[in-house]
Amino acid sequence: MKKYLAILLCIAMCLTLVACNKGKEEKTPGEKDPAEEVKGTVLTGEAEGYGGMIKAKVTVDESGKIIALELTGDDETAEIGGAALPELQKAIVAAGTIDGVDAVSGATWTSNGVFAAIKNALGIKDDAAENDAAETVSASGLKHGLGIASTPRLGPGKDDKDVPVYSLNEVVAYVVTDADDRIVDLEVDILELITPNHDGAEDNYMAGWPGAVYNNDADGDGAVDGELTETEEDWVARLSGFVTKRDLGNAYKMNSGTWSQEMDAYEEFFKGKTIGEIENAVATLFSDLNGRPLNGKSDKPEDVAKREALSEDQLAEIDALSCATMSVNDAHGNMIAAIASAIENAAPIESEQEISKLGLGVIVTPRLGPGKDDKEIPVYSFNVVMAGTALDAEGKIVAAKMDILEIITPNHDSAEDNKFAGWPGQKYNADMDGDEVTETEFEQTEDTFVEMASKYRTKRMLGSAYKMNSGTWSQEADVYEKWMQGKTASELDEAFATLFSDLNGRPLNGNSDKPEDVAKREALSEDQLAEIDALTGATMSFKDAHGDMLGAVKKAIAAAK
Repeated sequence: MKKYLAILLCIAMCLTLVACNKGKEEKTPGEKDPAEEVKGTVLTGEAEGYGGMIKAKVTVDESGKIIALELTGDDETAEIGGAALPELQKAIVAAGTIDGVDAVSGATWTSNGVFAAIKNALGIKDDAAENDAAETVSASGLKHGLGIASTPRLGPGKDDKDVPVYSLNEVVAYVVTDADDRIVDLEVDILELITPNHDGAEDNYMAGWPGAVYNNDADGDGAVDGELTETEEDWVARLSGFVTKRDLGNAYKMNSGTWSQEMDAYEEFFKGKTIGEIENAVATLFSDLNGRPLNGKSDKPEDVAKREALSEDQLAEIDALSCATMSVNDAHGNMIAAIASAIENAAPIESEQEISKLGLGVIVTPRLGPGKDDKEIPVYSFNVVMAGTALDAEGKIVAAKMDILEIITPNHDSAEDNKFAGWPGQKYNADMDGDEVTETEFEQTEDTFVEMASKYRTKRMLGSAYKMNSGTWSQEADVYEKWMQGKTASELDEAFATLFSDLNGRPLNGNSDKPEDVAKREALSEDQLAEIDALTGATMSFKDAHGDMLGAVKKAIAAAK
């Protein structure tokens, strides 16, 4: 009997052990039980992800190996960035480091945010911060130029009321080249103007000229909220605040980073090349379908075949563009054409100073006028003002280059105008031959929009056709550029406040009989009058409704890197 009781007791104990272990997950060999306390040093860091801040709680052992990790990113898109966080968390802990851990496909921005947050926690500086020290080059023998390429775009798509979206992209490049026309350094930016029915809250939207009406998606949620009627007051206020793609910073995200970061990668790729070599590289290493690098992610038969034909050296060159995914030439903007234009327009830098930084500034100056046509319909225009600056280590201008693209209603009396009747489907009075007589009401079609905008020319491009009081626009701008050499942004501000008219932004050269100008000039010292003499030949305004050149130069200085 005792024997049977012992057997039953043994069976009962086994059953009890099975019941206690029931539901417990089996552990992979080497995997720690979540209930076990992870011992180590806990560090925290954060960095920007796609939608907002990503926070990392990192636990490291004595050797610095990552033994535990918690990632949070509440603002990441749930299906993409949110899904990538646990995948990255698992991969990083398994590796014990972020070195060698690949970004999650389709969630590059979130992945980079995770890596940056962990670096922040561990006190590791990004390479960009380490390489922030300026490199200097001698300006002797160098040339510099500004270039622009106007790219009209039929799209992207339509709004939810089936009304088309249209945009106009002005690509601006400031390029410094050596004696062999090889790029020493460059800056590229894009100003995009778009119809107000596009679903982007950061858009530079314009319904057309004052008086125009267009569908409006005011909150950028993809749904049209009503119609926007353009008034003079709103039009001036909005255009004065237009920003470029670089200005948008982290708000303009691409597949692998911001627009600026991707553009920086292209700029590094272009350095040391001639424009011919750049065009050859694009023809060889980039897609013929969309102007993007052949990085192996496209499944289009044309892209696959073209990539397979490349050599190992060519594939390695593409690898240098791993973080640049946008097109260098499509409806968003022709960067190559803008760079080519800048090199073609390049002039010698008349200085032997050291250049430490390069900057590009682009602003918009709206103008109510000049006047009206013979049918009493107002003339309107807006000026895209651009400036490139090469600076020394102290922020003083070694060389500067300025230009303006003026876009104007078709009822202005000049045959050389960059005419814009509005977005396709809109109409405006037109004086097409510049004889000061309005012959017709011009209706903008998609074809005329593309044809006319593609041929826009800047004031420098107009050459002798753009005459001023003492020469061409280009010659007067050259005088200003030479005068600015050696000055900082604050010195330019001070000189403008002291030596220029408060009425029209022109140098106080003694030709004005306005009491305010006369009194202001009479108060100047001999040295100040001598400085004004250095501006002989510059009669146009440095800052007025025709274009805020001072503002563009100051912006270029502030943006220099």
